[in-house]
Amino acid sequence: MMQAILILAHKDEEQLLKLVDRLDDCFEVYIHIDKKMSLSDRVKKSLSSNPRAHYVSLYDVKWGSFSIVEATVALIKLALENKEITYVHLISGEDWPLQDPQKIYDFFEDNNQIYMDFYRVGDAQKSGEPLLWWMKFYYNYDQVNRRSTFGKIYHRLLILTQRLLHVNRLKKYGFQDRNIFSGQEWVDVPRDALQYAIKTWDTDLRYQKLFSHSFCSDEFWLQTILGDTTYSQRIDRNMHRYINWERENGKTPAILDERDYEAIVKGNYFFGRKVKLSTSKGLLEKLNQSEKK
Repeated sequence: MMQAILILAHKDEEQLLKLVDRLDDCFEVYIHIDKKMSLSDRVKKSLSSNPRAHYVSLYDVKWGSFSIVEATVALIKLALENKEITYVHLISGEDWPLQDPQKIYDFFEDNNQIYMDFYRVGDAQKSGEPLLWWMKFYYNYDQVNRRSTFGKIYHRLLILTQRLLHVNRLKKYGFQDRNIFSGQEWVDVPRDALQYAIKTWDTDLRYQKLFSHSFCSDEFWLQTILGDTTYSQRIDRNMHRYINWERENGKTPAILDERDYEAIVKGNYFFGRKVKLSTSKGLLEKLNQSEKK
C-alpha cells in the first residue's frame, strides 16, 4: 500500500526539488506546476527520472479562482489511477514536513479518518463578507486578477450589483444555504472518501457549475461534497498544519522561521505553511536536530 502527496506548485523550482527529495522515500509525489512557472531542463530531467515523482502543468492558476480546484481535481484523479494509493495529502509547494516523513506516513497508515478544516458556513464571514455571498454570486477570477487594485474594486462592484439584483446561484442549482461547508484547502483524505468526491464531481454536474464561478471555491468544494454524507462523521478538524497568521495580521500566512520553533514542537504538526528555505533555514535545521534525538 502507498500514500500520495499532492503538491500545488507555483514558484521556486529549487525548493520544489528539495521538497520532493524530502518526501519521496515514503510517498508517491504528484505535482501540478502552475503554467506561469517555467521549469529548467535540469529540473524537468530530475523530476522525470524520479520514479516516485509525477508532474503535470495543466492550468494557469489564479488566486481565488476555479483554476485551483481544477488543478487539485486533476492531481487527485492522477493519484487515484494508482490502485495502491490508500491515502492522499494535499499541500502547496511552499509547505514543508515538520516531522520525519516516515512518522507522518505511519500516522496515516491504516487510518480512515479525514483530516480537514470543516464547518457549515451558516453566518460565517471573512473580510467582512458573508461566506455564502462567495457561493451565491457570480465571479470570474480566472479572467480578472482579484488581488490587483482593479480586482478589489471589481469585487465590490460585483457584490453590490448582484445584491441589488437578488442573484442566488445556490438556488439556481438546487442548493440550500445549509448545504454549503467550508474550510482551508489543505487536507488529508483516505482513498474511499476521495473516490466518492470525484465520482460525485463527475456525475452531479451541479457542483462544477456552482464552483466554476464562485470565489475561493478551493475552500468549499470538497467540504461541501462530503458535508451532508456519512463521510462527515469521519472528519477530524485537526489539520496537523502549523500556520502563523499573527505576524501578518491575519491577511496571509507568515513565512516560518526560528521564532516558530517552540510552538511547532509543542504541537502535533505534520506540515508547516509557509516555508522559504533562505528564511526558514534555521528553523528547519533545529527541527532536523530534534528528529535525531
